[in-house]
Amino acid sequence: MALRALRGAITCSENTREEIVSRTQTLVTEMLRRNDVAHDDLVSIIFTATPDLTAEFPATAARALGLGDVPLLCARELAVDGGMPLCVRVLAHLDTDRDRSELHHVYLEGARALRDDLPA
Repeated sequence: MALRALRGAITCSENTREEIVSRTQTLVTEMLRRNDVAHDDLVSIIFTATPDLTAEFPATAARALGLGDVPLLCARELAVDGGMPLCVRVLAHLDTDRDRSELHHVYLEGARALRDDLPA
């Protein structure tokens, strides 16, 4: 068993609590589904949000999915000129027998442009 990291990102259409929760839940659910990650495989999850997303903590969405016992941390994404707006990013740490090359990072909505090297 090895500690691995799984990445993902999604964009929101507006800065509302409902939008941040909905989009974050979509992203986390898809990351876990595509990689067949069980709840007990999760070690921790770090969320970042761009400075224009202030209506809710992305970790709130994860807790609502039943991940409240997983260590969750929110941070502010760097405000870089020309950076992608309204974006939630995720870095999930998990215990797995899979090689890094077997993990499927998930980029949804406008965030697909961040990783054009990955299949849709």
